[in-house]
Amino acid sequence: MGAVGITTLSAFKNFTDNLQEQEQLMPVLFIGHGSPMNGIQDTEFSRRWTQMAREIPEPKAVLVVSAHWYTRGTRITAMDFPKTIHDFGGFPQALFDVQYPAPGNPVLAKETAGLIKSAHVELDHDWGLDHGTWTVVRHMYPKANIPVLQLSIDYTKDARYHYDLARELYSLRKKGVLIIGSGNMVHNLGMVAWDKLNDEFGFDWAITINNKFKSLIADGDHKPLIHYSELGREAQLAIPTPEHYLPMIYTLGLKGSNDSVSFFNDKAVAGALTMTSIKLG
Repeated sequence: MGAVGITTLSAFKNFTDNLQEQEQLMPVLFIGHGSPMNGIQDTEFSRRWTQMAREIPEPKAVLVVSAHWYTRGTRITAMDFPKTIHDFGGFPQALFDVQYPAPGNPVLAKETAGLIKSAHVELDHDWGLDHGTWTVVRHMYPKANIPVLQLSIDYTKDARYHYDLARELYSLRKKGVLIIGSGNMVHNLGMVAWDKLNDEFGFDWAITINNKFKSLIADGDHKPLIHYSELGREAQLAIPTPEHYLPMIYTLGLKGSNDSVSFFNDKAVAGALTMTSIKLG
């Protein structure tokens, strides 16, 4: 066997050894990521992401379900070095210049795909880390020395499907993997007050439904959140399309029976967006 093969086997063994189950269960996060500018600006939101990384155990890897990887079928990034994707327009050049060179981990990607029995998971070598991931994770782990993977959201499936799929990933929490859902609890770009993009305020309907979501989450009552279309007009305004909401459903699906629930960055911005984020565990 050549040197490359020996190195690969050694890396595989080291990582699988590190992924043995441990006594401490990793928490799960849902992070309201908001504007891509949070990725480079020193805001109260980005500062809280940095602080959160100090409060929780250092993960062996990070797996992100981002609102911005919306696919037919389910995919997981499986390359050694995922590219930094600048999937937005109209922002300053400084945002496009950012590179977040965290490694991937094909071993973990394959293991994760194998955990999911309800769907065929494609190992993806083309995507990378979109702004739903890197704008947050670069504040949490600025050294870019922890493997980061993304799991896509199948747009052909409903919230119940995604909630159940997330439950199949629970064992990763026992192995030191930090799972993050990245989206926004309330996200209606059609009603955003663009002239007040940096202002902290929410329209009455946004505050009402955000508080309703929080109350249900705190009570562990996930069924109405899965069937969110039945929560009335405010929910319809908050979730005109589901891609930013479904990452939260993944987070809730990963909740264990003994997990505590706490909220952070609990503010509305520009009227029709909320940054409200969740920590389980």
